Amino acid sequence: MPDASPTAPGAAAPLPAAGSAPLSVHGAAVVRARPPLSVAIITLNAAGQLAACLDSCAFADDIVVIDSGSSDATRELARERGARVVEMAWLGYGPQKQAAVGHALHDWVLCLDADERVTPELRAGIEQALAAGGAHRAYRMARANRFMGRILRHGEGYPDWSLRLFHRGHARWSADPVHEKVETSGTVGTLPGDLLHESADTLESYLAKQNRYTSLQAARLHEQGRAAGWGRIAFSPLLRFIKFYVFRLGFLDGVPGLVHISIGCGNSMLKYAKLRSLSRSQ
Repeated sequence: MPDASPTAPGAAAPLPAAGSAPLSVHGAAVVRARPPLSVAIITLNAAGQLAACLDSCAFADDIVVIDSGSSDATRELARERGARVVEMAWLGYGPQKQAAVGHALHDWVLCLDADERVTPELRAGIEQALAAGGAHRAYRMARANRFMGRILRHGEGYPDWSLRLFHRGHARWSADPVHEKVETSGTVGTLPGDLLHESADTLESYLAKQNRYTSLQAARLHEQGRAAGWGRIAFSPLLRFIKFYVFRLGFLDGVPGLVHISIGCGNSMLKYAKLRSLSRSQ
């Protein structure tokens, strides 16, 4: 939280270092104010999830929601809770999130999905990192995923490091249509606390989403001139299972952990099988 240093009675408060957050005086204490923060969220038919997300990040100075054609009450709900809403056609995950960053009012941006929640511990970490003046221009956080009713704490589901807080002058989202990431040339700090992912997907809808993702991944690899042989198709799922279920202790998450990792292994096989199919169709 804000750092404070005592000041002698009647003495002037010390001047802030160049480039740091301004100082404000409260009685005998000097409190470093954090720079303003924007939150950027992309949505599509997220009315069932968005309220909790917005409540968890209400400490921010600006919230912008980029909506790509919701047919439910997403936009109305966002406006009711004080967020700015921008309607925009879908560009793909990476480009859509970068467009959201561009609509933020402030340079420090926290990017969220509608089914994610900022925990109190993570909020405290964000506030402290920004108020400290910034040893880094980008920060990652652990993401805890709820799957089949259980928050995963091992395997592929945790810590699921996610770089979501950054100064937009020093970082940006990649142009990947799926499995997008934030790219930065600077050092990356690590925040305490978890970003909670409260997916509302049924197992059926989750599997359908994974099928779409693997198709997008295969198409992206095909555009890059990549190819997949039988060895990669056969062994990538096996190696992935050993890594996450055994060495990353996924078995400690019970049946949800087993199912989550098994689906990830299946995704690996499907991605390369679809890539091989695309290569052979030419």
